[in-house]
Amino acid sequence: MAPSESKKRLALAIIDFLGTSLKDGTLTADDAESIEIAQNCIAETFKVDPSDKAAMEDALGGQSLATIYSVYEKLKGKTSGAAAGAGAPKSGEETKPPKSNATPESDKLKSEGNAAMGRKEYDTAIKLYTQALEIAPENPIYLSNRAAAYSASGQHAKAAADAELAVSIDPKYARAWSRLGLARYELGDAKGAVEAYEKGIEAEGNGGSDAMKRGLETARRKVEEMKSAESAPAEEVDNASGSSRGGAGGMPDLSSLAGMFGGGRGGGGMPDLSSIMSNPMFASMAQNLMNNPEMLNNLMSNPRLRQMAENFSRGGGLPDMSTLMSDPSIAEMARNMMGGGAGRGAGR
Repeated sequence: MAPSESKKRLALAIIDFLGTSLKDGTLTADDAESIEIAQNCIAETFKVDPSDKAAMEDALGGQSLATIYSVYEKLKGKTSGAAAGAGAPKSGEETKPPKSNATPESDKLKSEGNAAMGRKEYDTAIKLYTQALEIAPENPIYLSNRAAAYSASGQHAKAAADAELAVSIDPKYARAWSRLGLARYELGDAKGAVEAYEKGIEAEGNGGSDAMKRGLETARRKVEEMKSAESAPAEEVDNASGSSRGGAGGMPDLSSLAGMFGGGRGGGGMPDLSSIMSNPMFASMAQNLMNNPEMLNNLMSNPRLRQMAENFSRGGGLPDMSTLMSDPSIAEMARNMMGGGAGRGAGR
């Protein structure tokens, strides 16, 4: 929808007010370039021509915008003190305009980029902001806008890079801090996001805008969640010796024990396992082995027993038990398996 004639007149009045503010000393020469850019943007957006004297006279009616506004304030019953405070920055307003090296051509590209953002054509917006930066390199406004486009398209690393450059050029540019906070948050750097939002609030002044404070609160919550996750106790694991060989429910892996008796083939002198386990003595030994995996480890590391296992695997018979039990280490192991000391070393 095209601007109405009334709004066009108001736009011309604003352009005149900005120009007058430079001439009467309200603004300094350092602000001249920014004011000129603002005037051009308003003129282009509202389709008005500030050089048309007739149109300017029709818009102002012989009065300046400042004069018209002063009359409005008097009609509203405002005191002079309140009027003086009217120019004070409100929460969320930047106290200082960002540094700018823009030209009319680069600013036109920026405006086109902004329009593309409004249509959610993020790739187009990125191209337009990039073209503007080619004309006005390291312009913080263009960098910040491109950061917003990168974030909107999910390219958060590039967004962070643009926003970081923007705030390094102009640390008082609050909007760039906000975009840096968002990019860092999306990259998983919640602490970095907190820092960016805090600096953005400092740049804004007066406690910061609601949007900036919401961003800070969200980032802080994320930091607390990460701290809680780091301090949460890890899932308990079995650190007992031999647990790495355990089966389900802590059951030790008896495959090595089966190998000791010839791999469970049942041939070549292998005794019948069902007959063995029907013997209460061997049943007790098996129970103790299951309850103490370390004992099984010690059992399989004994050279005499391993030799016996190899003999079984070749089809040999049982060794002379009296000779076997004459080995002190095997005798001690047998007593442990039979319950005379079972449990020693368990839970280490």
